[in-house]
Amino acid sequence: MDEAAKIIAQFGLQPLPAEGGWFRQTWAAPAADPDGRPAGTAILYLITRDGFSALHRLRMDEVWHFYAGDAVRLVELDPATGQAGAVRLGADPLAGQQPQHVVRADVWQGARLAGQNGRGWALLGCTLVPGWDQRDFAMANRRDLLAQFPQAEADIVALTR
Repeated sequence: MDEAAKIIAQFGLQPLPAEGGWFRQTWAAPAADPDGRPAGTAILYLITRDGFSALHRLRMDEVWHFYAGDAVRLVELDPATGQAGAVRLGADPLAGQQPQHVVRADVWQGARLAGQNGRGWALLGCTLVPGWDQRDFAMANRRDLLAQFPQAEADIVALTR
């Protein structure tokens, strides 16, 4: 069994529908509103060489945490400014890698391993406040994003299905 499969088994991770990768919710705060939505949630998230986090957006800020494995390229496309950019999540701050990064609400985001060499996986965490609610999630449409962010064509093609 390879390392990624061992991590999936150890943490009981499941495939994440639509977005891709493997995940398990590890924390949900008590309900904070009349709909029963938790005040906050956290997940463990695994990206492998064969997968990626497809471009999506949330109505709230999301905090990404890097735990182990290969560095990750986290792409952001901001509809409010028209800006496209990326950060590198990883364990080597002296090489410009970030152990944590906040993606602001309504910014398109997607991630994949930063390179093809290495261990072939990255273990991350994501925290949301308020907590996860499917109504706050939208998958990207490749054609729409290409029209809005032509400068990010390579990332959009790589991070959409």
